[in-house]
Amino acid sequence: MEDFVISAEGLQRSFGELKAVDGVDLAVRRGECFGLLGPNGAGKTSITRMVQAVLPRTEGQLRVLGLDPDQQGAAVRARLGVVPQGDNLDPDLSASMNLQIYARFFGISAAVARDRADHLLEFARLAERADDRPSQLSGGMRRRLILARAMVNEPELLLLDEPTTALDPQARHQVWSWLKGLKDQGLSFLLTTHDMDEAERLCDRLVVLDQGRVIAKGAPHDLIRAHASEQVIEFERDEGIVLPDSVEQETHGGTTYLYFSRSELADVTDALGGIGLSYRVRSANLEDVFLRLTGRDLRT
Repeated sequence: MEDFVISAEGLQRSFGELKAVDGVDLAVRRGECFGLLGPNGAGKTSITRMVQAVLPRTEGQLRVLGLDPDQQGAAVRARLGVVPQGDNLDPDLSASMNLQIYARFFGISAAVARDRADHLLEFARLAERADDRPSQLSGGMRRRLILARAMVNEPELLLLDEPTTALDPQARHQVWSWLKGLKDQGLSFLLTTHDMDEAERLCDRLVVLDQGRVIAKGAPHDLIRAHASEQVIEFERDEGIVLPDSVEQETHGGTTYLYFSRSELADVTDALGGIGLSYRVRSANLEDVFLRLTGRDLRT
């Protein structure tokens, strides 16, 4: 029997007449990174808040670490680590004290809190900045400090809400590396993101959400292969182009997308080059999956 850290069947959450989450099924295995991918308003935050035991469900079944978050909320929260999208570090405390004070909320003794803070700062490569306040740290350092803080209670499940938002590319890769290290130690993740690159890099499996419903689920590479082929070309017009019959073509928002296999790349580029068309070639990604399923950009 598989060990699931999150299981949901027919999960719903309504706000008046609005169904923010509409019949979602989830099964997150222990030790995996599971993603919730979708645009703003897709239901990602509502699902995360129900898992976190801070928002009661309207209908359906939900178990987190084998517990009912509506009935056993305190017990669920004690076993979770939470990384919010925003920066909510205490600006008046040092990096070390931000971790130590947070640990005390879980009933952890001062001595143990101090030891855990030292260990986590070392792991997050912030040991030399232990006495600095958040304002003295870079954006990437603050993000790693927030991640370290989420680990002070030694959680079994880490909830990540847009963990690398607003970070520069170097800082993003540092955070991704840190998260992969935690996953290698057996930690489970629920990742909420609209960043397709982040989802592809971190997630073992994911669901694509739109208007509160699951429209696709699976491993990132399986979803891309099933819905978007291997290669994509984008350009701004489509008249007068003769393409191989196997090439799929769609136009969204004035941009035309061609989907095809790598073996057809030369034939497609020859056809486009013959009419002097400017275009961009790239590998298919999760953005294409969402675009093809909904006709809308994932970032809208």
